[in-house]
Amino acid sequence: MSLPMTGSCACGTVRFEVSAPFNTAGYCHCKRCQRRSGALWSENGLVDAAAFRVVAGADAVTRWQPPDGLAKSFCSRCGGHVYSGDPGGDGVVGVRLGALDGDPGIRPQWRQWLESAPDWEPIPDDGLPRFAQGRT
Repeated sequence: MSLPMTGSCACGTVRFEVSAPFNTAGYCHCKRCQRRSGALWSENGLVDAAAFRVVAGADAVTRWQPPDGLAKSFCSRCGGHVYSGDPGGDGVVGVRLGALDGDPGIRPQWRQWLESAPDWEPIPDDGLPRFAQGRT
């Protein structure tokens, strides 16, 4: 892994940089992630918000603030979800690891919201800690 890490939405309009290593990473099985991604779970890395910045296409970023949780940010041109949270703030930003251009330097360390996972597809037995809801 080399810093800064770079990434983008699917069409490349929204580009971002991550200037610090990720604090943690994992799989989320919540219904919100399932519906946003179209997949059974999403893979996210969490980094301090001060270490994340949009470097191109900020005018194309559309935000959705759910009633609970971090704001979700998408490219208004291709619909690609690139991050959640508030860049430059005091909290964390969740980055879709698939949106990165290279190796994130971290591997998934947990699985959360397993109570939302569909029962028709088994979750891999990968030895990661599992949480019925969000991690505490």
